[in-house]
Amino acid sequence: MKYHQIDRSLFIKNRAKFMAQMKPKSVAIFNSNDIYPVSADSTLPFAQHRDIFYLSGVDQEESILLLFPDAPYEHQREILFLKETSELIAIWEGEKLTKERAFEVSGIRTVYWLQDFEKILFEMMTHSDTIYINTNEHYRATVETETREARFVKWWKDKYPAHTVAKSNPILQRLRSVKETEELDLIQNACNITELGFRRLLSFVKPNVTEYEIEAELIHEFVRNRSKGFAYTPIIASGNNANVLHYIENNQQCKAGDLILLDVAAEYANYSSDMTRTIPVSGKYSNRQKDVYNAVLRVKNEATKMLTPGTLWKQYHIEVGKIMTSELLGLGLIDKADVQNENPDWPAYKKYFMHGTSHHMGLDTHDYGILTEPMQANMVFTVEPGIYIPAEGFGIRLEDNLIVQESGEPFNMMRNIPIEIEEIEELMNS
Repeated sequence: MKYHQIDRSLFIKNRAKFMAQMKPKSVAIFNSNDIYPVSADSTLPFAQHRDIFYLSGVDQEESILLLFPDAPYEHQREILFLKETSELIAIWEGEKLTKERAFEVSGIRTVYWLQDFEKILFEMMTHSDTIYINTNEHYRATVETETREARFVKWWKDKYPAHTVAKSNPILQRLRSVKETEELDLIQNACNITELGFRRLLSFVKPNVTEYEIEAELIHEFVRNRSKGFAYTPIIASGNNANVLHYIENNQQCKAGDLILLDVAAEYANYSSDMTRTIPVSGKYSNRQKDVYNAVLRVKNEATKMLTPGTLWKQYHIEVGKIMTSELLGLGLIDKADVQNENPDWPAYKKYFMHGTSHHMGLDTHDYGILTEPMQANMVFTVEPGIYIPAEGFGIRLEDNLIVQESGEPFNMMRNIPIEIEEIEELMNS
C-alpha cells in the first residue's frame, strides 16, 4: 500500500467496540471484497470492503475475519483467515500478508490460511447460537453484483440453518459514524492532499484548458502524496456542465468567462475527503457570478454552525432550506409568490438547489450513519450547498468537511483550502 502503516491499536479498539455490542454466544463474520473482472483476464483494481478494514486493517483480497467473544478459549475470540502466500505468488503478484505481518497490521494473533476456514468455522458454530452476517443496508446502496459477502451468506444459511441470524450493519452504522482520533487524523491527511491538488490547479487553469487536463493535474498531485487517487469519481464541470449534478465525462474545453465546478478529493489509507470549489476559467468572477457565489458561501457558513450534538439530520435540512430560500429571493431567482404557493414536499428553493446539504463521511465518501438519530461529537459531515442556473450557463457548489465538536461550532478540516473569492482570484493571477 502507498499509505503509511496505521497503528494497529485503532483496529484493536474498533473490534472491542463491536464485540461489546454482540449477543451472548454469537459469531460475526466479515469478508473482503472480490477482485472484480472486466473482460478476458482484466480486472478492476482491488478495493477492500470497508468493514473488514475498519475491524482489522487488512487491505488484501480473499480475507475473512471471525469474531467470537464467548469462544471457549481466548485464542479463538479473534481469528483472521488469509490467502496462503508463497514465493511463486510473491513473484507474480507481489508480497502478501504472512501470519506474522498480519499480526503487526491487525493485532490479531490467531491467523490461519483460508483453506482452514470451513473446518475452524464448524468448531466455532458448535459453541455458538447466533451468527452476525454483514449485509449492506446503507440508505444509498443499490447493489446488483453478487458480492463475496452475499455468497457467504447463501452458503452459511444452507450449512447452518439452525443458528439464529443477527445483523452486523446496525452496529457498524453507529460505530463507524463516530470517529476515533486516529481516524480523524487520516481524514485530515486526505483533506491536506486535496488542498495540495487544488492549489496546484489555481496556477494551472486558464482559458481553453480541458477538463481532463485538470483531472490529470489532480491525480498527479494526489498519487505523489501517497494517495491511491480520487476518493470518488471526479466531477470537473465547466460552464453548463455544472448543472448536471454528477457530470463525470470531464471531456470539454473550458471557455473564457465560464466557471468550473470542481467536486474532487483525495483518499488516504481508504479514508475519504470530499471537496467542492467553483473557480473562474479566466481568473476573475463576473459580478453576477460573485453574487451567486457569495450567496452559496453564506448558506454554507450558516449551515455549518448547525452541525452540533443533538441536531437531527431532517430538521437540519429544513432549516438550511429556509436560509437558501432567503438567498434565492435576494438573487431574484424566486419571488414571494413562488414561496407562498410552494409544494411543501418540493419547496420553491429546490428548483435551484435540489440535493441534500450534508452526509456522513469517513471510510466511505457517503459514510455510515443512521440519519434518524441525533448528531454526535466526532461525527464527520460534509456541508455542500449549491445554486444551479442552467439559463445563465453556470452552477456553483461549495463543500467542506466538518467534525462535530462536544460544544460550539464544528471544526473545519478544509479550513486551509482557499474558498473566499478574493483569495482564489489572487492565487489564480499571481
